Amino acid sequence: MTQEVSVDALIRQRIRGLRLSRGWSLEALATRCFLSPSTLSRIETGHRRIALDQLVPIARALGTTIDQLVESPDDEDVVIRPEPEHTPGVTTWLLSREGATNGVTVAKMRITPDRPTGAGQLGVHPGRDWFTVLSGTATLQLGERTLLIRAGEAAEFSTMVPHAIRAQDGPVEILTIFDRDGERAHLHPLHDTR
Repeated sequence: MTQEVSVDALIRQRIRGLRLSRGWSLEALATRCFLSPSTLSRIETGHRRIALDQLVPIARALGTTIDQLVESPDDEDVVIRPEPEHTPGVTTWLLSREGATNGVTVAKMRITPDRPTGAGQLGVHPGRDWFTVLSGTATLQLGERTLLIRAGEAAEFSTMVPHAIRAQDGPVEILTIFDRDGERAHLHPLHDTR
């Protein structure tokens, strides 16, 4: 019962916090979610039980999801302790949780010049890729173009253009952000079921 009460209190705090962060009065949110201001006030203060049929329009009005309103506040969800994954010439550390609700995967990659040529062949997939070079120099093959991306520089490009990232003259470390298609193509190419 204690966990139910704490989750209930957390949901109420999140509703109130999101409402206030938008600068909305109780009346403004109530109008957007088709509840009376008094009902919304009682929900926020804990004087009324939160019903699912009320939570759905409240979440929608606040521009969030029920999942985000009720997600766990555990500290273990905060710290990510990445384990390196090794493939020939590439070490990858996932810096975000798998299956994140925003559909974005953040990874640190260390690419060495001894990466097999076939592993760095040009790929194409829907979406956009972004990376920044933390150390070393990356070679970005983008269609017919070859671009050098040095430490402190970043690249963003359409992944419908054939592309590959390689190390130039020594190891390169990059921080990259993939959408779902990019993650599938770059981090799980053997598991692609399409």
